[in-house]
Parts: sequence; structure tokens; C-alpha cells
Amino acid sequence: MGTREIKKFCPVCADSQKLLETAVTKLGFSARAYDRVLKVARSIADLAREVDIRPAHVAEAIQYRMMDRYY
Repeated sequence: MGTREIKKFCPVCADSQKLLETAVTKLGFSARAYDRVLKVARSIADLAREVDIRPAHVAEAIQYRMMDRYY
């Protein structure tokens, strides 16, 4: 999934966007990591049969990214 598809299929609400911005600034995520978190959050939302990506999905995706970073 490229940038264009991410923008199309992974829209986030304001709360989720704020959580992602915090991850980028405080955790030092790159733009590539930002995209990966969004893709994982979309997958988590799909598995939960949710149409929208909620902050809980983003938080879980960030946790997975942090685990990937240290292991």
C-alpha cells in the first residue's frame, strides 16, 4: 500500500491523528514508521470489524512498533 492508498483507506479521526503526532514527536518515529503504524492500525480495525480507525487501534499499532524497535 503506497502513500496514495494510505490516505484513501486509512483516514483517522482528530484524536487518532493527535496520538500519531505525539508518537512522531516524542518517540521519534519517522515518516515511514508513521505510515507503517497507520497500516497496522487499519488491519487491527479490520480485524475488529470497525469501519473507522479508532485511537485504541492506533495505540495498539504504536505498541507493536515499539516492540519491533527493541527486539
